[in-house]
Amino acid sequence: MCSILGVFDLRPGADLRPLRPLALSLSARQRHRGPDWSGVHAEPRCLLVHERLAIVDPAGGAQPLRSADGALALAVNGEIYNHRELERGLARPYAFQSGSDCEVINALYREHGAAGIGRLNGIFAFALWDADAGRALLARDPMGVCPLYWGHDGDGRLWVASEMKALARHCGDVSLFPPGHVYDTATGALTRYHERPWRGYQATVGVTVAPDALRGALEQAVHRQLMTDVPYGVLLSGGLDSSLVAACAARFARRRIEDDDGAEAWYPRLHSFAIGLPGSPDLAAAEIAAKALGTVHHGFTYSFEEGLDALPDVIRHIESYDVTTVRASTPMYLLARRIKAMGVKMVLSGEGADEIFGGYLYFHKAPDARSFHDECVRKLDALHQFDCLRANKAMMAWGVEARVPFLDLAFMDVAMAMDAAAKMAGPGRIEKAVLREAFAGALPDEILWRQKEQFSDGVGYGWIDGLKAHAEAWVDDAMLADAPRRFPVNPPQTKEAYWYRDLFEREFPGEACARTVPGGKSIACSSPAAIAWDPAFAAAADPSGRAVAGVHRAATAGPRRGRVSG
Repeated sequence: MCSILGVFDLRPGADLRPLRPLALSLSARQRHRGPDWSGVHAEPRCLLVHERLAIVDPAGGAQPLRSADGALALAVNGEIYNHRELERGLARPYAFQSGSDCEVINALYREHGAAGIGRLNGIFAFALWDADAGRALLARDPMGVCPLYWGHDGDGRLWVASEMKALARHCGDVSLFPPGHVYDTATGALTRYHERPWRGYQATVGVTVAPDALRGALEQAVHRQLMTDVPYGVLLSGGLDSSLVAACAARFARRRIEDDDGAEAWYPRLHSFAIGLPGSPDLAAAEIAAKALGTVHHGFTYSFEEGLDALPDVIRHIESYDVTTVRASTPMYLLARRIKAMGVKMVLSGEGADEIFGGYLYFHKAPDARSFHDECVRKLDALHQFDCLRANKAMMAWGVEARVPFLDLAFMDVAMAMDAAAKMAGPGRIEKAVLREAFAGALPDEILWRQKEQFSDGVGYGWIDGLKAHAEAWVDDAMLADAPRRFPVNPPQTKEAYWYRDLFEREFPGEACARTVPGGKSIACSSPAAIAWDPAFAAAADPSGRAVAGVHRAATAGPRRGRVSG
């Protein structure tokens, strides 16, 4: 994973080459994402700057990636997991110039135009320039795992960048580029290229997925995403999701994926990483999971003061003031620094499982299968502003790439096609029971049937409690009362939210930047719509899972299994 920055001006007589120093200086603001090399492509109507984090083909995959005839130039942030299949499926030969997995985008464009983007299974945000056609394509992966922002400068030129900090003070209309879309300068059209039948509830009614099929689909997703030429590891909180990803990775870690498992992996021992306050539940659970899986485990602690000191940097890197995101990003940011110090450049993470399977505790209150399914879709649509943003930007602050196998497109087509009735929690049935049952025997029961803990809770409840106390001491009642005037976009509702918003505005002033962060009330990470599921939610709105912890205890009072008596 890397960073990209592009400038386009298709008006007659345009010449962007004098902007090269400016483009380089703006790109440098996101160089933490790609500390290994910088590349530039400059011509009159297009400027592309790439900051590289070398994961695949470290020696020969420098960008921008150019076609043999020089007509195409491509800057990509991401990974294309099915690149070998796509290369084999090309109808006519393409002269590849590198071993980069991303170069297949150029080949697909030559063969299919913009329609080729829908064939990609990966995480990506890219800018492709076709000099012969005077045409640019901008695109972002369907789930928005890779960030992308765009806007216009005072002279009307189009800018695009991986992080908002590169554009915030240069483009007055900076905004998020939407996931699953492609923008074509030839037509001026922004088009959704990724649609799936499972988004509609009716398409899922009555669809069953056998436990072995669900398990196999996740194992295959993890296998695909082990594509790397550098040392890697797994994030292991000891929760269900990260532990399942680690269990799958442990199956394949000793063989080299890019050689079809024929050769020994270059880094055959699987390393796992966890962080928390001293005595945190995540650290204890991670030790159990790591011992069972045989990983080389590294559990790190941080103090509340260390987390507090990091907060301004965290908010600058994640480019968000959302309370849940800030809480969870801080320990992840600190962990990424430790991981990078050990020479690891890529990790697998468990984001996305709660959205696919309704794993958040408030899902126990879903009134019916349709409501459950619709909330899953809403949560998936918002991931690029929450967990995907956190995992990507908190880790990439130190040049560590986070991959998310639960959001693999092929796996999602299996898991989201399932009738939501099979996923529902309720009396006697723990959240994500269908996933736990599919992996019976893969993990110790105390991990496989562990209660859902949001990351910011699992690192230690003292973290959230300390943040609230600090905000209470720093923000007085008058400041909070004045919040709607000072922050007209998404005015903060709590003193903790006010504190984060103040730090955000110092780095990203103006309403355009503020609008890139979602607003609205939440209960234990719900969408605003789900608060209507229980009258008590409206009075107790809080992003921490502890806000609805009683829901879980009431539902699962009995043996630690998916189904209990009573």
